[in-house]
Amino acid sequence: MTSRRQWAALSLATFTRFAGAILMGTALAVVVESRTSAFAAGVVGTAYYAGLMFLSPFWGALADITGRRRLVLLVTGIGGVLAALPLVVADTVPVAVGSRGLYAAFLAGFAPVALAIASHHGGTTGRGRSIGIFNSARSGGFAVGYVVAGGLLEYVTPVDIYWAVAGLTFLSTVAVVAVADPTPTPDSEPTVREVLAETRRRLFPAPDDRGHLTTNGLLWLYVAVALRNVAVLGIMAIMAPFLVSVVGVTQLLMGVLLAFNHGSQVVFMYALGVVADRVGRKPLVVVGMVGSAIFAVMAAGLTVAPPGPLRLGFGVATFVVLGGSFSAMTIGGLAFISDVAPADRESELMGIRETAKGVGGVVGPAAVGGLATLTSYELAFAAASLVGFLAAGLVAWGLVETYDTERMRVVIEG
Repeated sequence: MTSRRQWAALSLATFTRFAGAILMGTALAVVVESRTSAFAAGVVGTAYYAGLMFLSPFWGALADITGRRRLVLLVTGIGGVLAALPLVVADTVPVAVGSRGLYAAFLAGFAPVALAIASHHGGTTGRGRSIGIFNSARSGGFAVGYVVAGGLLEYVTPVDIYWAVAGLTFLSTVAVVAVADPTPTPDSEPTVREVLAETRRRLFPAPDDRGHLTTNGLLWLYVAVALRNVAVLGIMAIMAPFLVSVVGVTQLLMGVLLAFNHGSQVVFMYALGVVADRVGRKPLVVVGMVGSAIFAVMAAGLTVAPPGPLRLGFGVATFVVLGGSFSAMTIGGLAFISDVAPADRESELMGIRETAKGVGGVVGPAAVGGLATLTSYELAFAAASLVGFLAAGLVAWGLVETYDTERMRVVIEG
């Protein structure tokens, strides 16, 4: 199989997997909120992030120890299809929560494993390009998933959407069959105990040696990431029903507005990667955190703008701010971690960042959704912005720049 066909298969698998995930989440948020409350919609989001947080270390450990990454992708793909099917049989809120959490548990095995395969396909000289292709397919899947969700909510029944989720997940799984796995395979089969021990190490790393977590204020970055995600993921878990029922846009326009977040990231991620090597890591992290808080304020103010083109334009700006701030925080944060990580602990420290994100995703949706149910969406979003500003203050105060911009400027200028 040619390299071009390999990338086409891997990109198709990635695009459809995340399109299905966003389609499911957006549809469930709107449907559950319309039947019960914003709190219930938030609980659906909490179930999703709990599944990602707790199962990602397991699938990663299983793939690394066995070396059978393509098999892991196939198993998690089939599991994702099966996780969506209960909604077809019993379209209720408890089933929605359980199905969403189970779907996330299997989705957790896709990104880290597929990214490892993509990285090996690129080789040493093409690794950056390979990771870029993967993330572009992922962001494209997110963006298209939002738009499709809005269109389907407008014209078909929820059960039809659940069938579409299962279909996209199945298509992703079929595409995986065509992907070759160039990663190394260990000589011996691991035991169940070895897999569980490695999973535990990844979820709770290095309990007897944590001094490296304080290098240049790294611990404050983790705390800030968790707080930022309490705010942003809490808001985004109930954003779709807010746009439809409170802001007053159609379901199709709701999907289009949400797509501006991930669509803008395609441009921001590349541009800010260059900026990180010119101005340093800390400024990007701080700007990303501040931007996330500003997004929350803008979200709270969406109903202030007059209905019509002005409100839609403000909505577009709101999600572009989110896309830009997320990109800045991600690029700056990942580069910061790479700068301070010991050579043998970079993956471990990246994993802790994912756990911090997961904590925010578990707490935020239920908290923001509950506050929106007790008060209003606008007040809940405004309260979330305070958490976002707290996260920005922590990194502005606690992080110490890791990148010698002056030295690198001399190198670049020759």
